[in-house]
Amino acid sequence: FDDGNGRIARAIADLQLARADGSGQRCYSMSAQIQAERQQYYDLLETSQRGSLDVTAWLTWFLACLGRAVTAAEQTLAQVLAKARFWELHRSTALTERQQRLLTRLLDGFEGKLTSSKWARIAKCSQDTAGRDIADLVAKGILRQDSAGGRSTSYRLQWPSPR
Repeated sequence: FDDGNGRIARAIADLQLARADGSGQRCYSMSAQIQAERQQYYDLLETSQRGSLDVTAWLTWFLACLGRAVTAAEQTLAQVLAKARFWELHRSTALTERQQRLLTRLLDGFEGKLTSSKWARIAKCSQDTAGRDIADLVAKGILRQDSAGGRSTSYRLQWPSPR
């Protein structure tokens, strides 16, 4: 084909790995991992196609890439399971929709420190409402205040919850 050979090759690699697994379920994607590392993939592929046609370096990279794909899938699965455990633990805790939305954002990997100002901005609510939301979650043992206080007051998930 004029174009698409790489996509077809990655699809075939995924197909063959799925067949080799002998399982109907697979949580990793070799194609997605290669796409994430495409520059190395193309560099090694080109190097392997020119010169002696020794594919050892490419195979070594491919197997290491497979390991990284499995590791990434394990990390994603661990995050999904942790999130499910969190919501199972707090299934009977009274939470507003706004609190649920912000907690989900924290569970998904909130970057930086959570402050009442950030809460208000993300939730599109007043600073007072953000403060009440946070105080309620602290009282319920879901959030805890970091050691810095005053204008630097920030919060993080209390995980696992002491309740």
